[in-house]
Amino acid sequence: MRKRTLFRLAAGTVAAGAATLAYASLIERNMFTLRRYDVPVLPTDAEPLRVLHLSDLHMMPDQRRKQDWVASLAALDPDLVVVTGDNMAHPDAVPGVLRALQPLLDLPGAFVFGSNDYTGPVWKNPFTYFLPDREYTEGVSLPYEELRDVFTGAGWVDLNNARTTLKAGGREIELAGVDDPHIERDDWAAVAGPVSAGAALSIALAHSPEPAVLDQMAADGFGLLLAGHTHGGQVCVPGYGALVTNCGLPRSMARGLHRWPGSDSWLHVSAGLGTHPTAPVRFACPPEASVLTLIPR
Repeated sequence: MRKRTLFRLAAGTVAAGAATLAYASLIERNMFTLRRYDVPVLPTDAEPLRVLHLSDLHMMPDQRRKQDWVASLAALDPDLVVVTGDNMAHPDAVPGVLRALQPLLDLPGAFVFGSNDYTGPVWKNPFTYFLPDREYTEGVSLPYEELRDVFTGAGWVDLNNARTTLKAGGREIELAGVDDPHIERDDWAAVAGPVSAGAALSIALAHSPEPAVLDQMAADGFGLLLAGHTHGGQVCVPGYGALVTNCGLPRSMARGLHRWPGSDSWLHVSAGLGTHPTAPVRFACPPEASVLTLIPR
């Protein structure tokens, strides 16, 4: 009787695990979700401005459902589109990325790259994400220059260690960004300095939301900080949240909108739209894009 009970418990556990894995890999990772946030960063009496924040597409060539969903976001008619990196997951992914983003390229836009724009993913033990000093391993080279040329050719601003102003929603926006801190390509010193007094709005971008970089952006007065990279934890525990962030950011900030500590800046971390190809699962953390409606303080 005892053996039979143990067998049933073991069988039930295996069945529950298999069902959870099937849900995470077949259903939730394709449950594309649009998040909406109001962010009080504009001057008094300013008209609202809508920013579409996309991140971590990790596009594979055949992911047409994801491509179609992203393309449909053009119907939102945002004032500004911001992409915070990790667009590709395969050497032949550029056509798929462009199929997704083409309807948005006519709008004002800005971007930074992530590590998986430069090199492809490699298989790794998922438990290594719990190791703070794990070694970064590069995969196959990806055609990031081709993607950059398409983005800039459409008029989008390349903010990889760069700073500029851009007109969107009828006003001047000051923008700055860094290349991916996760692989130590960031150089905030090259673009550092207080925001311009004449700018109606200031936004800073990074792929990986490393606190040391965010501190510098906030100290220079950028009102809105945008990042991705974390996948929101990708596999979360209901009622507990993300297990890891894969960077120095606290788990409580793995996704969503937060006031950056010790500053007047707001941080939005996108949970992203894709997954690592060798771990194509999401649990309690569906893929997402966000519309940030910027409103007066």
